[in-house]
Amino acid sequence: MTAQHPQSRFAIGETDFELDGAPFRVLSGALHYFRVHPDLWADRIRKARLMGLNTIETYVAWNRHAPHEGKWEASGGLDLGRFLDLVAAEGMHAIVRPGPYICAEWDNGGLPAWLFRDREVGIRRSEPRYLAAVSEYLRNVSEIVVPRQIDTGGSVILVQIENEYGAYGSDKGYLEHLVAVTRDSGITVPLTTIDQPTPQMLADGSLPGLHLTGSFGSRTLERLETLREFQPTGPLVCMEFWCGWFDDWGSHHHTTDAAASAHELDLLLAAGGSVNIYMFHGGTNFGLTNGANDKGRYAPITTSYDYDAPLDEAGHPTEKFWAFREVISRYAPVPDEVPDAAGPAPVIQAPLAIGPSLLDAAAAGALGDEAPHEHVPTFDELGHFRGLALFSTTLGAGAVDDDDAADRPGVLTVGEEVRDRAWVLLDGVPVGVMSRDAHERSIVLPRTHGELVILVEDQGRVDYGTRLGEHKGLIGGVALDGVPLTGWRVRPIDLDRAAAAAAAPGAVGSGGAAHADAAARPGSGDGRGAVAGPAFAHAVLELEAPADLFLDTLHWGKGLVWVNGFLLGRYWRRGPQRTLIVPAPVTRAGANEVVVLEFEGFADAAVRTLAAPELGHTEI
Repeated sequence: MTAQHPQSRFAIGETDFELDGAPFRVLSGALHYFRVHPDLWADRIRKARLMGLNTIETYVAWNRHAPHEGKWEASGGLDLGRFLDLVAAEGMHAIVRPGPYICAEWDNGGLPAWLFRDREVGIRRSEPRYLAAVSEYLRNVSEIVVPRQIDTGGSVILVQIENEYGAYGSDKGYLEHLVAVTRDSGITVPLTTIDQPTPQMLADGSLPGLHLTGSFGSRTLERLETLREFQPTGPLVCMEFWCGWFDDWGSHHHTTDAAASAHELDLLLAAGGSVNIYMFHGGTNFGLTNGANDKGRYAPITTSYDYDAPLDEAGHPTEKFWAFREVISRYAPVPDEVPDAAGPAPVIQAPLAIGPSLLDAAAAGALGDEAPHEHVPTFDELGHFRGLALFSTTLGAGAVDDDDAADRPGVLTVGEEVRDRAWVLLDGVPVGVMSRDAHERSIVLPRTHGELVILVEDQGRVDYGTRLGEHKGLIGGVALDGVPLTGWRVRPIDLDRAAAAAAAPGAVGSGGAAHADAAARPGSGDGRGAVAGPAFAHAVLELEAPADLFLDTLHWGKGLVWVNGFLLGRYWRRGPQRTLIVPAPVTRAGANEVVVLEFEGFADAAVRTLAAPELGHTEI
C-alpha cells in the first residue's frame, strides 16, 4: 500500500505553498514514528487530524535504522513506509526530515556511533568517509519516500535537507552534496532547510533553491520579520513551533502555558504562516535511545518525551490540544469529532522477587561473551554502541609483598573522563560511583588487592554541539595510585538477552563457578533477599485486558525495566520522571512479566502502577 491520494502537484509559490495551483497552508504536527509503538501510529495520526491539522511531520533516525555498519532495518517499529501510508490513509500529507543529523534530544542526534569508530571521520562536513555513509543512508530513505511523494499519489509534500545546520557549520559543499544525492535518488517535492531565525544562522544553513524555514516558539512576529527579510518571497514557515520542552534527569518537568502558546500560534497563522507544531505528540525514548546535552554539565534526557505537547505521552489530549484546536478553527475547518477523554489506568501491584546479580548472570554467560584486553577499550572500540559493559581485573596479584600495604586504601582514577556512570565493586561488594554529570573520575578503594569490577553505563550520547560522535566508556584508561592497570577482562552486556536471563529468579547462578562466586558474595541472588550490587528482579502483573500502564519507580534506585520482553527504558530516583509508560500493545490479558535491572537498590521491592502519569515537579 502506497498511493492514497490522487496524483497532485505541490509547489512553492510567490507567497504561499500551492497544491495543484491553489494556495495551501500547511498545518502540521511533529510525530516521530520511532518514539511511538507502531500499533498506536494510526490513533496518534487520527488525533492530529481531529485537532485540525492536515499534515504529519517526522524525523528519520539514522542510527535506529542502521544500528551497525552495512545493516538497514525498516520493519516493525521502524517501518517508515507503513507510517507514511497511514498518514495518507487518514487523508493527510507528510513532511519527512531525514537529517542526517536530527538533534531531537535523540541519542547522538541520530548519527550512528559506528561511523565515528574512526576518530578522523568528519561530522556534518565535506569529508569523504562521512559523505559516503550519508549518501548510502539518504538513498535508503529515498527508496521508502520516493514512491510515496504527492506527485505519485502519496502523502509526502516536503523533504528537509540537514537540520538547523547554521547553528553548527557553514560548509556549503556539504549541503550541496546532500541536495544532489536527494535529487538523484528521485525526490521531486520541494526541499527545505530549517534554522533559528538569526541572520548568521540563516546565512550559514541555507542554499539557493532551498526554501528556508524557522524554528521558534515565542516572539513570533519578530522571527517572521527576520525570516522575510532574509527570504523575500515564498510562504512563511515555522517548521518547529516549540510548544513545550524536554526534560533531563536531575532537573524538573518542563511545562509551558497553553494560553501563551496558543496566542503565539494565533499570531503565526494570522500572519499567513504555515506551521509544524513541535511536538504534537512527543512519545517515549524507549530502550536506550535518549540523547543528552553537555554545555559544561552532562545532562541525559529522560525516558519520557512527553514535551508538554497537545497530545500527552499516553496519547490523550491536553489543555494545549483544545487551545490549539480553537485557534486553528479560526483559519481552517476543524472536524466535529473529538478524541475520547482519558480514563484512569489500572492500579495494580505485585512483589518483586530478587533474582540473580548482574555479575552472576554475566559469569554464567547469559549476557554475552567476555574477552581479554591489556588496556581498557572504549565501548566504540568494542563495537558496542549503546548500553552497559563490565570491566574486570585482579588487583595486587603478586605485585605487593607487604600484606599491610595491600590492605591500605588506594585511589582509583580514570585518565580523562567517565562516560557516563561507573559503579565500582571490589570482591563483589559495591565501593561507590563515579558520574560524569558530577565530573567525578576518581574513587577511594578500601584496599589495593582483590577482584575489581567496574560497571559502566552509557547514559545517552550528546545530541547537540561539538561533542557529537564522542566515544563512550572509561576514557583515558584506569590507574591505581597513579599506576596504569592492565590485564582487563571486558564483557559488553547484551541487553537483548537480559530479560530472558532474569525472568525466572534463581535460573542463573544455580551451579558451577557462577554459583560458587554467588555463595561467596554477601546477599547474592537466590530470590530471597537483597543483592549486593547491580541485580535483576522479577514480578508478574495480572491484567484483565491489555491496557496502558504507568509503572511507579518512586521506591527504586536507578535501572532498566522490561515488560513482556519489551525494554521500556531507564528510571532514576533523581527524577523528575516518576512513572514509566507501558503502552497497551506491550501488555496482554493475564500474566505480564516485569523484569527490573536495578543498579543500586530498592527501597521497596514491589511493582506498582498508578492511575495516571507522574512526570515530576515543575519548579526547582
